[in-house]
Amino acid sequence: MIDNELQLLIEKTSIEFFHKPFIHEARFNGRLRTTGGRYMLVDHSIEINPLILKVHGMEELIGVIKHELCHYHLHIEGKGYRHRDADFRKLLKQTSSPRFCQPLSTGNEKVRVNHIYKCISCEQKYNRKRRMDVRKYKCGKCAGKIMYCPVGNE
Repeated sequence: MIDNELQLLIEKTSIEFFHKPFIHEARFNGRLRTTGGRYMLVDHSIEINPLILKVHGMEELIGVIKHELCHYHLHIEGKGYRHRDADFRKLLKQTSSPRFCQPLSTGNEKVRVNHIYKCISCEQKYNRKRRMDVRKYKCGKCAGKIMYCPVGNE
C-alpha cells in the first residue's frame, strides 16, 4: 500500500464511521517505532506506522485509522481530543475504535541484558542494566568487594 491508497482508505473510513469528510493529508511514516499512528495538531495530518499493516494486517490498520480519526474530528470541532477526555472516550466507543494498538514487535529489538553482581562478604545482589567496573565500587551494605556473576550462575 502506498500513501495515495492510504489517503483514500482514511477518507472512506471517515465517511463510513464518522459521517464526516477527512480533508487533510494522510501518509505512512516509517520512523514511528512505538505507536501505530499519530494525529498532527498543527497541520491536521495523520501519520500511520507501515508496520501495522505488515505485522497485524488490514483489520488492525483500520482500527488505528479510526483511533486517529477520533483525534482528528474532535480537534476540528473544538472538543476534547486527548486520550483522557470524556469526548474522546465516548467517540471511541461509538465507532468501536481501539484505545491502544497491538504491540509492534518485529524481532529486531535489542534484548536487554541484565548484569548481576554479588558482594563477596554479605552476598548482597545487585542487578544492573549496564556493566560496571568492580574495582571502582564496594558493597553499599557492608563495604565488601563486589564480584560479577555470569548470567545463569547465580
